[in-house]
Amino acid sequence: MTATDRAVELTVSAARAAADKLADDIVAFDVSDQLAITDTFLVCSAANDRQVRSIVDAIEERLRGLDAKPVRREGEREGRWVLLDYVDVVVHVQHAEDRVFYALERLWKDCPTITLPDDVNVGRDGDGAAGDEE
Repeated sequence: MTATDRAVELTVSAARAAADKLADDIVAFDVSDQLAITDTFLVCSAANDRQVRSIVDAIEERLRGLDAKPVRREGEREGRWVLLDYVDVVVHVQHAEDRVFYALERLWKDCPTITLPDDVNVGRDGDGAAGDEE
């Protein structure tokens, strides 16, 4: 099973919105074979709490334009790790320190990455390379 076209569309749009707010190390995983609850994960990081919130706001605004609203939001008050659950897509916006500590990429390293557009600051395991599968 692979991620639906809608999930990939939302993931790419969210990645672009994050990139517009200068998010770092943006990476997307197709987790549809591993999880029944969602198709994709988008993970990105920010230098500080304020930037985390700015990225979250930009993603929500962009996806609202695609008629998508999160069914759940977590961590917004602290601004260190915000999770936006769009059912088909789960977005993780993390403070850079938390991203290193929790290392979500390590947990999902066996999942294929979703190729993101060239205008998105892509990273995986610090090598700056995008994934090879869509």
